[in-house]
Amino acid sequence: MPGFELFGDKERAQVNDVLDSGVLMRYGFDGMRQGHWKAKELEQALEKRMQVNHAQLVSSGTAALTVALSVAKVGAGDEVILPTFTFVASFEAVLSVGAIPILVDVDDTLTLDPEAVEKAITKKTKVIMPVHMCGSMADMAPLKALCDTHGLILLEDACQAIGGSYQGKSLGSYGDLGCFSFDYVKTITCGEGGAVITNNETYAIRADQFSDHGHDHIGKDRGAESHPILGYNYRISELHAAVGLAQISRLDDILAIQKRNYTILKTALEQITGLGFRRIPEGGVENYSFLNFYLPSENMARKAATDLSGAGVDGCFYWFDNNWHYYKKWEHLKDLKSLGPVSDQVIKGLPDYHNADFSKSDHWVGRNISCLIKLNWSLEEVEERAQKMAAVIKTLIEDHSVAESKMKG
Repeated sequence: MPGFELFGDKERAQVNDVLDSGVLMRYGFDGMRQGHWKAKELEQALEKRMQVNHAQLVSSGTAALTVALSVAKVGAGDEVILPTFTFVASFEAVLSVGAIPILVDVDDTLTLDPEAVEKAITKKTKVIMPVHMCGSMADMAPLKALCDTHGLILLEDACQAIGGSYQGKSLGSYGDLGCFSFDYVKTITCGEGGAVITNNETYAIRADQFSDHGHDHIGKDRGAESHPILGYNYRISELHAAVGLAQISRLDDILAIQKRNYTILKTALEQITGLGFRRIPEGGVENYSFLNFYLPSENMARKAATDLSGAGVDGCFYWFDNNWHYYKKWEHLKDLKSLGPVSDQVIKGLPDYHNADFSKSDHWVGRNISCLIKLNWSLEEVEERAQKMAAVIKTLIEDHSVAESKMKG
């Protein structure tokens, strides 16, 4: 994703402010920092952009998920429902708090299938975690209804979807808690960083404390602060926050460029018979970071990825065979390959993912190609790319149809 594609004078100016002050830590050193509070400023900018009451910056998207689960008091033996198609950080965060990741199928949105979620709810379920993969969302209203009915927490992993919205609300703000990643390859970047957003004041206070060793941040003497809870170090630095502060000012421009490039590509592919596209839920607006489409079969999708690369079209991913993003390659989760002992609750509670039936997910992810949308393409480059993609896919589908006809004949 394009954060690193737009880096220039704005970012340098913000970083130089921090270097000039000499204070790289977000807390304390009030006299030295010359009024520069980059982390606080970025939190305020996030609150304004996302229309939420509270934002807490942390050191990564993984840290954001871990903090969000912790402030919701998710822990030993609790179950967290999440999709088969995500990034490994989603289940890593669940395991880090001692909870159990319960994988369920995705549907044609490439995100959580509400019907599969409902079937997976047990007395141990604490959280439903939709993951807005590749810039778009699940059917959030049914998921929220399930949370309301069963008294569950709706935690949005919006790490890949900043700038998208659902029913007029920014992704990440629809649920009880939302998480973002600002690593080097996200829509906007801090280099490394993340954030938790919420309208729940209790969650916000806990996040502020938990992410900084349990400090209550009351008063101006850090050494004299109390520690109401146990916490850990998930702080972001002022340098990273400074980069993010410049980047968030670019967000609307980034989204506009992505939408333009996405639309050109999709318009070209829409003319091809037999090609389908990822469903965007009614009331949803994606952030246009990826164009996702479906081929008629798994074999054709796999060949399409190879043929597109061979034609010089980069950044078209076949997630079905990906080590990071799809359950099939998560042997370290399936076998709980931990450096230290894993709790009995996790060992006993983790489903047998070696033999789980995720055929519905396979049906959608196995036929999907996900094409990255870049910012630095010129208009001519985007149009040329669209023509190449359309030619490759059209030829593939037509050749397949001819072969099928010969077999039947």
